[in-house]
Amino acid sequence: MKVAFVDTVHEALWNGLTDNGFDCYDCTQTSIDEIISKAFDFEGIVVRSRFPMNAEFLDHFGELKFIARSGAGMENIDLEYCERRSIQLFNAPEGNRNAVAEHALGMLLCMFNKIHTADREVRSGIWDREGNRGVELDGKKVGIIGYGNNGAAFAKKLKGFDVEVLAYDKYKTGFENDHVKEVSMDELMYMSDVVSLHIPQNEETLALIDATFIKKMKKPFYLINLSRGKIVKTADLLLGINDGKVLGACLDVLEYEKSSFENMFENENMSDSFKALLNSEKVLLSPHVGGWTVESYQKLSEVLLAKILAHYKDELH
Repeated sequence: MKVAFVDTVHEALWNGLTDNGFDCYDCTQTSIDEIISKAFDFEGIVVRSRFPMNAEFLDHFGELKFIARSGAGMENIDLEYCERRSIQLFNAPEGNRNAVAEHALGMLLCMFNKIHTADREVRSGIWDREGNRGVELDGKKVGIIGYGNNGAAFAKKLKGFDVEVLAYDKYKTGFENDHVKEVSMDELMYMSDVVSLHIPQNEETLALIDATFIKKMKKPFYLINLSRGKIVKTADLLLGINDGKVLGACLDVLEYEKSSFENMFENENMSDSFKALLNSEKVLLSPHVGGWTVESYQKLSEVLLAKILAHYKDELH
């Protein structure tokens, strides 16, 4: 089975597939047109997010059997098209769930204790203890929207803190245990001091966090987003911050992200909302690295390898 690696992933996947009889081809530096010219006999594609796996591209792969996405999100893959063609899809949310959970916790503690502003001020010669007085996580109610791999991993990390963890998942029930309470969305919005997003991007979740959501929250709250940027409507988030309804936002992902980030920070491409976000002291930012650790890089490939080998075990050798 011929497999095209169009994105760089940990070598564990390449080595494992090769050891089991797959023919792997390095297309990580190959243009999309060149890949298409060779596409007729590729039966597998390994991708992160270099370019979309849409019908226009996939139509060239007449023998394609599977796409392996090194990561969790599948929004760059035309799922309906793949289903029509019976193209098997693999992803690896298990591979970076711990990394995402640790990053979410780190951002939350950093925000609560104002570590990001305190560090910058001290380096600038400012010694402001009162201005950097923090708040404690102890006693807070943390609401998790989406209780899949990442949401459950974050709940587990919070177990060591004296917090009440609430979770809502539209597609899952019966998951309540000793460290998470299953609630409705209305209950989560009524009780939470912190809201953390762990959901995929799709038609249902686009701009989920908007002015209406923020207004319905019973208490002023902190927001964590390690899912996808377009789930949060930035302009409405900024209004919530200015109104005091949003106390702070930890954003690993941004509404303005595209497949390429080269021009994202060029002034002529920046909206007023983006500029305001960058200048807000109540926003903590990181460059979409929530699941991007040394360990998760390898785990993602190991998870994909196990899934591919399990699926094709009867065809190997």
